[in-house]
Amino acid sequence: MAHGPTIGAYLIDQLHQRGARHVFGIPGDYVLGFYDELTRSKLRMVNTCDEQGAGFAADAYARVSGLGVVCITYCVGGLKVANTTAQAFAEKSPVVIISGAPGVGEQVKNPLLHHKVRDFDTQLKVFRELTCAATVLDDPHTAFAEIDRVLHACQRYQRPVYIELPRDVVHLRGPAHHKPRKHREESDPVTLRASLEEAVEMINRAKRPVILADVELHRFGLQEDLVRLVKKTNFPVAATLMGKSVIAEHYPQYLGIYEGAMGREEVRRAVEGSDCLIMLGVFMTDINLGIYTAQLDPGRSIYATSERLSIRHHSYDNVRFTDFLHGLLRARLRRRPLPRISRPAPVFKGRPASGPTGILNLCERLNAFLDDRTIVIADVGDCLFGAADLTIHHRTEFLATAYYASLGFAVPGAIGAQMASPKSRPLVLVGDGAFQMTGMELATVARYGLNPIIVVFNNSGYSTERPMKDGPFNDVWNWQFHKLPEVLGAGRGFLVRTVGELDTALEAARADTKTFSILNVIIPKDDRSPAMRRLTERLAARIK
Repeated sequence: MAHGPTIGAYLIDQLHQRGARHVFGIPGDYVLGFYDELTRSKLRMVNTCDEQGAGFAADAYARVSGLGVVCITYCVGGLKVANTTAQAFAEKSPVVIISGAPGVGEQVKNPLLHHKVRDFDTQLKVFRELTCAATVLDDPHTAFAEIDRVLHACQRYQRPVYIELPRDVVHLRGPAHHKPRKHREESDPVTLRASLEEAVEMINRAKRPVILADVELHRFGLQEDLVRLVKKTNFPVAATLMGKSVIAEHYPQYLGIYEGAMGREEVRRAVEGSDCLIMLGVFMTDINLGIYTAQLDPGRSIYATSERLSIRHHSYDNVRFTDFLHGLLRARLRRRPLPRISRPAPVFKGRPASGPTGILNLCERLNAFLDDRTIVIADVGDCLFGAADLTIHHRTEFLATAYYASLGFAVPGAIGAQMASPKSRPLVLVGDGAFQMTGMELATVARYGLNPIIVVFNNSGYSTERPMKDGPFNDVWNWQFHKLPEVLGAGRGFLVRTVGELDTALEAARADTKTFSILNVIIPKDDRSPAMRRLTERLAARIK
């Protein structure tokens, strides 16, 4: 065997070369050898309170920086990140899951080792369903090539991958002269040219072209190309809820969030009335499409994603999303006059500095609170739907799980987001139920000196479910969230019952940048945003 770097060292080096600077996780005996290498490497190990917190943090980190890494032990740790990995797969977030495992030598004769479930490959089988590539590094001769293959798939498809690392191979050396394979994927030139010819002809003949931008522009780093296309053509542009902040919302061409019949009527009319709707990276999910109230005619649409391209009723295979978008930027597209956007009446209006807090005045105050350094991280529920109308100052400053919709993302997500973008300050919007799932990660926030502002929407339970089918199962125990800093010995807590108290707490939280702040905002149990009411009314019809 030639004397190359160790398998553990090669994996760390490749993660660093691809942009990772932090690894999130929980230690365990099957991964301690690799953890020891991590502590002596260029990557910073971030110990969270729970594996699910590590998975959510790595997901948020990936959405901001382009690659996230979570490292855990075998089965008892690995299976706890199955949910966060499923979220990353569903929403196209490039996360590398590294799991320690029993050594190759330990697995001989199939003994009953601790953490084993059924067979030694049980966890691998699970993660093959949740990732776009998976491998077990059990052969030093092929380990480097497998690492290259899996990491390439992660960034090529912007989806999670799984690497299982038996503990007795971490320090084994791979081939001495191995060089990472350079992957060059190109569109079929004939098909690309034909697709662009049809697209350009359709766009230039259109009287009301509109761009609908979504999450894949985030994932593939194409936000600047979107801006260039908007500036080149002056086409109006709307975003979906998943794609919110894909473009800064102060642009004169920006229409707002499109949510089918659930959204603003002005945006719906512009998008659905277009005779050439250019859908870029759009996820056709139920929530993105207003619980399928969207009326989008394929015969008047250009639909381009990383997985397919269709123009009207014609499909084009082997055309890369990036190549198609760049082709549009090079094409002779007719520039239109700057559109006159029909601005709807503002959702957030001035309200008196007194009286109890509610969803609308809370979101109104939060909208005024945002500045150029704020990154909003919204959990599921009215934290998400109430925040849909917040004005985001720059692109990629709004993170949410608007498709997979797993509760508990926001608090650990703030850790990953701030680690990836230290100059940003997270504003976390989280319900009382979601906080109780992963809120212990405030200890991780304190440990690493982070300073998010956490706003707990405390409405006594699961407000999304109540309008659909209420019962005691929707209630949660009422925590004194504002007293958690006393338990942790760090941070500042605020009890907020009135608009005046909210204003005071937000300003105090803004001024104190040395630690985190948590606002326990009391909201009436039956208070919901208009968007949430529309959503739950439609979902309730499906509940028997």
